[in-house]
Amino acid sequence: MTTASGRAPHTPSHVYRAMRDAVQSMNDTLPGKFEITAKGIVHDMMAPVGPHELTTLHLRKRLERVMPEDIVAHTGEPDVEDAVAGIMRRPDVMVISWADMDVPGTFDPRTLVAAIEVVSRSNPENDWVAKTRDYPLIGVPVYAIFDPRTGVGAVFTDIHATPEGPRYAIRKDFVYGEDVTIADWTIPTDGLPRYPDDSTEETRT
Repeated sequence: MTTASGRAPHTPSHVYRAMRDAVQSMNDTLPGKFEITAKGIVHDMMAPVGPHELTTLHLRKRLERVMPEDIVAHTGEPDVEDAVAGIMRRPDVMVISWADMDVPGTFDPRTLVAAIEVVSRSNPENDWVAKTRDYPLIGVPVYAIFDPRTGVGAVFTDIHATPEGPRYAIRKDFVYGEDVTIADWTIPTDGLPRYPDDSTEETRT
């Protein structure tokens, strides 16, 4: 677990190992997505279809049209994990090479080219705040956010050291309809789904 000074211990803490065991147990029995953050366990109860999943599908297909064949926009398991930092996340889309996927267990977050998140209706702070803290801490070089609530997004790059730990130095905002560059590839954002005004919010526990 990360210390107050921003420095991580050299081995995973007992607390992190206990949280990891709890997450694995809950993932087998409860719906939704469980992740371990620098602040503890977070759970999003996410609908299996709808604007969130459709956005993920659009982004995967648009990226794979422009990326080389040895790079994929992967969705689903496994998680990305830095046990020393005490963080285990599962981005909605992971831009990663085929070679770096060929590993046992979880992915090393430092092998990701980019992580992409589609904002949850129920817990937007998890994507806009917590992950902008966690992803640079574990070495994810590019982090892109797409927000179907508002039709805006941002791309974070250039990790640099701060007194609070590694943080992204550059944030580039965009609105749906503009082209957006993620790592080395530019894709359109027109036609991405939006959450309807009368949607029932996802449940957060």
